[in-house]
Amino acid sequence: MEALRSKKEHDGALSARNGGLSVVYFWAEWSEECKQMDTFLQMFAKKYKDIACFSVEAEAVEEVANLYPIDSVPSCVFIKGNNLKPVHVVVGANPPAVIAAAKKFNVKIPTTSNTEKKKEEKDLNTRLATLVSAAPVMLFMKGSPENAKCKWSKKMVGMLKEEKVVYSYFDILTDNTVRQGLKTFSNWKTFPQLYIEGKLVGGVDVVAAHIEEEEFQDMLPKASTKVGLEERLKSLINSSKIMLFMKGDPGKPQCGFSNKIVQILNETAVKYSTFDILTDMEVRQGLKKYSNWPTYPQLYVNGKLVGGLDVVTELKEEDELMDTLAG
Repeated sequence: MEALRSKKEHDGALSARNGGLSVVYFWAEWSEECKQMDTFLQMFAKKYKDIACFSVEAEAVEEVANLYPIDSVPSCVFIKGNNLKPVHVVVGANPPAVIAAAKKFNVKIPTTSNTEKKKEEKDLNTRLATLVSAAPVMLFMKGSPENAKCKWSKKMVGMLKEEKVVYSYFDILTDNTVRQGLKTFSNWKTFPQLYIEGKLVGGVDVVAAHIEEEEFQDMLPKASTKVGLEERLKSLINSSKIMLFMKGDPGKPQCGFSNKIVQILNETAVKYSTFDILTDMEVRQGLKKYSNWPTYPQLYVNGKLVGGLDVVTELKEEDELMDTLAG
């Protein structure tokens, strides 16, 4: 999959297509759904070699993103030749829709050899092993904890809430490859599925039985209990006088807001430490509740929340930022 880093590269790539089908994939580093699509599209590009696959970092190459009717990432735009009017657009992490569009708009769709199938299965199993271990407690469900899409997922979320479990989740409705693959990977045909430290616990009935037998809390890693996570968050917040929780690091911010707050802090020449929330889902989700601040970046001074980019920008404009950083 070829990366397009400017409009010139974009125009040149499409002009060479001569009527062939192309897919332009718009992504962003901070998007969790994009991470799901990255692996899929790499395999897609290898399998459908007669379809040209291009990637564009939406926020970094806005002049290309603005050419198409997209307002969120991930988005896959299907184009015939060098005509900028898309024949189809797939929004969100939806591999089945991408494949369906390829079958509809491309004349030739290759068959998969046995060797390719085995490699795809191996790649999928590697990805699933990474996903089930992405957090100490990992829930694969339909929907999200705030908007469960089936009664069993809703019930599981309720039980975990009552047990005060800190966990991460994956919405299987956003990725049919994971949804179907996990059934075979775990030898468990239904959802939700709960994993602790990469090992399958089971579904609603199994978790309910562990809770009833008063075994469930003993199965949880300390960091996945509310008390354990709060202790860790408090330690992180106080690990430096000035602590910034951001996406990426100062040398390579992974979102526009993190980039801007780093620039403001660098202008002050004050020393500060950072934590990349993209590397730790438990910290990322837990800190939102701990601080009662739902977005990132978050800036702390002497263990107390200052706020996000808007607050820091306002303090700078009011010439109060240095006093705030001094504590």
